[in-house]
Amino acid sequence: MKKGILTALIIIAVFAIIAGVWSLTQPKEIVYRVGTEPTWPPFEMIDESTKEETGFDIELIKAVAAAQGFKVEINSTGFDALIAGIANGAYDIGASAITITEERKQKMNFSEPYIAIGQIMTVAEDSELADLADFSGKVIGAQIGTTGAILAQQWVDEGVGPTELKGYDTIDLAFLDLKNGQIAGVLADNTMAAGYIESLGGLKTVGEPYSSEELGFAVAPGKEDLLKLINDGIQKVKDSGEYQKLFDKYFVNQD
Repeated sequence: MKKGILTALIIIAVFAIIAGVWSLTQPKEIVYRVGTEPTWPPFEMIDESTKEETGFDIELIKAVAAAQGFKVEINSTGFDALIAGIANGAYDIGASAITITEERKQKMNFSEPYIAIGQIMTVAEDSELADLADFSGKVIGAQIGTTGAILAQQWVDEGVGPTELKGYDTIDLAFLDLKNGQIAGVLADNTMAAGYIESLGGLKTVGEPYSSEELGFAVAPGKEDLLKLINDGIQKVKDSGEYQKLFDKYFVNQD
């Protein structure tokens, strides 16, 4: 009886050693920290049913990760903090409708562009403001640190449009002020503006986009291997047809 117990204990110990060695030889799961500001529908927002981040950018980076065999951890933060966090390595990836600019390229890497957008003006549905000159003497809003805010400030400085730019920490606050009549317009990405028009109602865009911009996933400096993984992954997702499904879901079939 004692011999049987001893044999069993030896067998258990051998299996434990084998399992330990096996676990040490297995590759560890790679998880990258992804930063996003979930107030830019349809690119990124909070799903009201799950309370988790979702949107075109979020689903796309998850699809890229799945195609390339790594995991992502989504972290919500403010846009300014996000840009700084990518630059200093606090986040590995930025997935937040980030426009590729030469200035940002000095501080971080960018994937190949995955979509093109433009800055467009949103006004109240009953507003007669349309052309840039119509906004003379008016206050418009934009989110601090975005290309929309940079462009709007140029107009103010050059005296070619609005008299004042009101900066917001998050873009949803700008659209709420517009909805409540506190400002005359909001300058923001055309695709994202469409999302707020649908959700808030009583708003419309006017004129053509004032810019043509390309969005990419931002990658922390020194992570060139990750950058290649993402670029190859974007191509795989496009080749598989998954990209088109996501595009149709967020930008075409929005009923």
